[in-house]
Amino acid sequence: MDLSTTKRRALLKVIVLGDSGVGKTSLMNQYVYKKFSHQYKATIGADFVTKELQVDDKLVTLQIWDTAGQERFQSLGAAFYRGADCCVLVYDVNVLKSFETLNNWHEEFLKQADLVDPDAFPFIVIGNKIDIDGGNSRAVSHKKATDWCASKGNLPYFETSAKENYNVDEAFLCVAKVALVTEHEHDHDMSCSYFQGISETVSEVEQRGGCAC
Repeated sequence: MDLSTTKRRALLKVIVLGDSGVGKTSLMNQYVYKKFSHQYKATIGADFVTKELQVDDKLVTLQIWDTAGQERFQSLGAAFYRGADCCVLVYDVNVLKSFETLNNWHEEFLKQADLVDPDAFPFIVIGNKIDIDGGNSRAVSHKKATDWCASKGNLPYFETSAKENYNVDEAFLCVAKVALVTEHEHDHDMSCSYFQGISETVSEVEQRGGCAC
C-alpha cells in the first residue's frame, strides 16, 4: 500500500439534525444520488449515506448521518453523535418553529457528543426549501438566520433547495472542509471499527422493520 496515498484519505462523520420535514433526507439524497422525491417519508431512528469527494490533495469520504427529527428518537443521540467531525443544522425557511428549535438541536448535540473542545467544534447551518412559492412564503429572513449564526460563533450559513439542487454541493463542500480540520483530533483507525459496528446495527434495525426504538 502506498502510505502517501493513505495519508491523503480521510473518513469524516457528519451528523445532520433538524425538525421532521425540513428536508434533511432530501438534501442528502440530492447531494449523494442527485435525486429528489416529492413523497415525504419520515426517517425512523437513523440512517447514513456516503459520498467521496476531493478536497485539495485529499480524497474525502463523507459519512453523513440522518437522524430522525421526532423528539421520541432523540435518545438515540449519544451513540450516533460520538466521533462526529461536523454537525449540520437544518431548518425550513418557511417554518418559523423549525428555525426556533435550532437552539435545542445545537444544545442537544453538544450535550450528547462528549466533545473535547465544544467551542471549537464545527457546525454548519442550512436554511432549506427556498424554492417554495418563489420565496414569498418565507418565515425566516436571511438576516435573522445570519444573526443567529453570528451569535453562535459565526457559523457558516447556506440557503438551499434540495428540490432544485440549489447550493447543495456548495454547502456539503464546506462541511467537508471544516470537518477535515476536526478530523485530526480523532483516531480514525479506531473509528473505522466503530463505524462498522454502527453500520451493522443499522442493518439489523432495517431487517426488523426499520424501528430503532
